[in-house]
Amino acid sequence: MEPQLFFLCGFPESTLGPGSISFVFISVGVSACVCAVMDGEGVGAEELPAKEAESKIEVSSSAGQVADHYNAVPQKGVAERTNSRIFYLRNFNNWIKSMLIAEFLERLQAEGCPKAIVLDLCCGKGGDFLKWRIGNVAHVVAADIASVSLEQCEKRYKNMKARGNPRQPLFSAEFIVADATKDRLIDHYCDRFIKFDVCSCQFSLHYCFESEKQARRMIQNAVERLKPGGYFIGTLPDAERIMYCIKNSKDGTYINGISRLMYGDLEALKDSTIRPPIFGALIHFSLDTQVNCPEYLVHFPVLERLLADCGLKLVYKKRFPDAFEYYMNERNGRALLGRMQALEPFPPVDNVKLMGPVESYKFAEEKLIEIMREHSEAKGFKMGTLSQDEWEVASMYLVFAFQRVKSI
Repeated sequence: MEPQLFFLCGFPESTLGPGSISFVFISVGVSACVCAVMDGEGVGAEELPAKEAESKIEVSSSAGQVADHYNAVPQKGVAERTNSRIFYLRNFNNWIKSMLIAEFLERLQAEGCPKAIVLDLCCGKGGDFLKWRIGNVAHVVAADIASVSLEQCEKRYKNMKARGNPRQPLFSAEFIVADATKDRLIDHYCDRFIKFDVCSCQFSLHYCFESEKQARRMIQNAVERLKPGGYFIGTLPDAERIMYCIKNSKDGTYINGISRLMYGDLEALKDSTIRPPIFGALIHFSLDTQVNCPEYLVHFPVLERLLADCGLKLVYKKRFPDAFEYYMNERNGRALLGRMQALEPFPPVDNVKLMGPVESYKFAEEKLIEIMREHSEAKGFKMGTLSQDEWEVASMYLVFAFQRVKSI
């Protein structure tokens, strides 16, 4: 049997931000994984800055912009998605979500909850519905601010139901159009006394940090009907990593081959004593050809404190590089990584062109040469990677999980 190598490309230490880079080589039989890992210490809640930047920009609530943005995003066919420059990055992010959701559904099953009731908060077009089906959940409440996205989500659900096996009925579902940063979702549930086993909020929680009022309302919606022992899980941008990239970039704008990141108050960056405000720290982020709506930094110790006030404790927080290493050692992480095409074959096979420019794979090429030199007796390493640009963007995100320990 040929050795199989999954390799996730790292990047120079100078771009890492807090902490240092190390390489973890994990070997199971003939399979192996090399992962770039960031080690760094976060800022504790007790270290919140005394001096924060006051917003110098008049920004109206971004809720309408968020809804308009996601309503305007067109549905893309398989061929168009496959040809996207960030095809593997999107698949990698989806793999992270799959592993996170699977882990906590399995935890619930082990704790005596065979079929979970789920709040899919900021569900978008229903991209996680297949994950809920695989996880054998009983019911999903899908909520989103974008009406067009929710219509597409409901259509996806109906198609899944039509194609399903009558002997294995699909979970039931309800769909809610609402601004979870302002509206109270309990007023929209079919059953206002519903109890959730898990709330999932993927790549969306940071929008509520426009203001404290919006953050508190979003968190209330996420957890107020969560059962004791239930989980709140999700993914969001890593504020520490993002601010490091911005502060160490030219003119406060971080740019690589697929992304552009800019802080909303460039004047404040000139004063080293000023930290971003706890709420309303505006950033502008564009990925590939897509220009995103206004986004906000989430200071994680503040999120942790707000959730503690609601009776939730932190289970874990992991930056994506650390989550990659963790999930590769869990359950079927390796196999799922391959099935979901979460890494790009390198060198490319069958004369297929690399998604990115050749120089974005320089690190992968050097590492492959090193590995082949060390394992000269082996032939035909199968290798997967992300381009340098994609890995830098992926490393700007983290996964989190909280558990309700008591009712408030």
